[in-house]
Amino acid sequence: MPEVIASISIENVVASASLDQGFDLNSVVKGHPGVEYRPKQFPGLVFRLKKPKTATLIFSSGKMVCTGAKSEKEARRAVMKVVKELKESGIIIIGKASLKIQNIVASAGLGGDIDLEKATYSLDKTMYEPEQFPGLIYRMVEPKVVMLLFASGKLVCTGAKHEEDVYEAVSILHQRLVGQELIYYET
Repeated sequence: MPEVIASISIENVVASASLDQGFDLNSVVKGHPGVEYRPKQFPGLVFRLKKPKTATLIFSSGKMVCTGAKSEKEARRAVMKVVKELKESGIIIIGKASLKIQNIVASAGLGGDIDLEKATYSLDKTMYEPEQFPGLIYRMVEPKVVMLLFASGKLVCTGAKHEEDVYEAVSILHQRLVGQELIYYET
């Protein structure tokens, strides 16, 4: 059996944060002319950072959603940087931001071809309709994630709350595919 994974890459970490206070978004725009705020189209303001390359939605309620980070640590850093920049522009922020990871999306390559037809019957909680979508949808119970498997051996893991969950889920899936002879490696 080949070593576990050819590659796992965290593609996006989505985190929510709350400052437990309201904001006048127009005053944020005055202090940061580069932000996007079109209240007629969307109630939130988009605050983009170059480092780490993220976009944080800020709502007048004080709630925020950070997207685009490549790790949990980077998502935290981005939210803290946005809060710091808000403070530096004169916005009074009383408390600390409470942050929660909502979703981690990762991609992986298993280095072999997967028999999706057989996998549909061998794995629990799957959905495979190749006429609609070329991947098999596999809802893993523990850790609780959703995997999109493709015949090429590539997969997407979504729904994880911690980076370790991604690595554990991919490892468990790989072992199941090998154990049930659902993945084939060219020799």
